[in-house]
Amino acid sequence: MSDPKFSPEDMIKRFQSRARAVKSRGIPPIEGPERQRFIKAAQEDFMDFSIIGDATYKLEDGILTLSVDLRPSS
Repeated sequence: MSDPKFSPEDMIKRFQSRARAVKSRGIPPIEGPERQRFIKAAQEDFMDFSIIGDATYKLEDGILTLSVDLRPSS
């Protein structure tokens, strides 16, 4: 097996895909506080995956820098 090469573009695409997957998954048949915990976790997962999915990157001398503009849109 060959040694996989790191690709920032591919990593960002994986995070975009994960955000879409979280957004489209259903809620399992759970009730009460567990349901609320599941919904909260899904919202946080979507936010985290979306933030990385929206990042631009710079890779210099082996250091990966992700930039994310969190300013509100005008």
